[in-house]
Amino acid sequence: MYRITVLGAGNTGYTTAARLSLNGHTVTLGEIPAFAESISGIRNDKKILLQSPTGLEEVLINRVTSDIALAIKNADVILLTLPAYAHKSFANECAQYLTPGQIVILMPGTLGSLEFVRTLKAAGTTGITVGEVDTSPYVCRKTGVNKASIFGTVTHLGLGVFPAKDTDNVATIINSIFPGISKYTDVLECGLSAINPVIHPAGVIMNAGRIEYSDGEFYFYNEGVTTSVSIAIQAVDKERIQIGKALGYKLKPVNQAIHEAGLGPEGNLYHSIRGSKILTKLKAPGTMNNRWLTEDIPYGIATWSLLGTSLGIETPIMKSFIEIGSIVSGVNGWEKARNLNDLGINDLNVENLRTFLKTGEI
Repeated sequence: MYRITVLGAGNTGYTTAARLSLNGHTVTLGEIPAFAESISGIRNDKKILLQSPTGLEEVLINRVTSDIALAIKNADVILLTLPAYAHKSFANECAQYLTPGQIVILMPGTLGSLEFVRTLKAAGTTGITVGEVDTSPYVCRKTGVNKASIFGTVTHLGLGVFPAKDTDNVATIINSIFPGISKYTDVLECGLSAINPVIHPAGVIMNAGRIEYSDGEFYFYNEGVTTSVSIAIQAVDKERIQIGKALGYKLKPVNQAIHEAGLGPEGNLYHSIRGSKILTKLKAPGTMNNRWLTEDIPYGIATWSLLGTSLGIETPIMKSFIEIGSIVSGVNGWEKARNLNDLGINDLNVENLRTFLKTGEI
């Protein structure tokens, strides 16, 4: 068993801290001081009520704190269960307290691991292995100040590690925490394999009228991802796959990724989603100013599109959803985008990029 710190007390943070505690790990749930309110409901008794398909359990967390130094002290593994826009701020908060040999995993990352590495390097922090997974480990929601619900567990998380030469060692550890880990070539392949940015922007934009009329009171995947919406999502997916091809990756189509993650049955995208006993339980966001646009555009398809441009790959479908999504959400996806400079790869050709991803050096 491991000493695990979970940073971020939202949907995935609460659920992960509770689930891993039940599995016998020594868990700390931490937040930075600016978001300390998110742990106020459990700070004193350190108990989370976890609802899962097997029932309701009261789970005692070993430590709950907004003291980052205390949170990550002596941790074997640090799991960041954060929105993508918080990766850099948490990297800055953690940099001075991380110690050589610790492993940091972004859950998920969507290329945030590279920004995290760049931030640590700028702070002079060395000896840290950083990785990311391709989706959250649970389909879940934080349902109260001390409550969380699991609708389903991802049975095969994909893992990318930086530097990639450390992948086997890190995968062995992470697989003992989340059984069923599969390994990507590197963090770039993993970041290009994220599921949410493929589905959410297209799906939300094409359901804009219903979302605003109903305040999100409908089952997004079951009712919103219709045949036509699936076709639009697949068009985004084809561009993502082409970007990967230019880098030498053979990326899985999103319907295959959903099936292999244990989220839905095998089949085309429409049938894989509609046949999912997990995804079809999720309701839509209540407004257009929500993370499915304000995160999955600037930290998802906008980053991918910028990467595609650098490789000579056109992404007109992604660009269309970025433009429309920026208008309806009120957040400029291009201006907020995690760009190649943020990732520390803007001056690298493909050959140097591969070397950097594998060794950590150019």
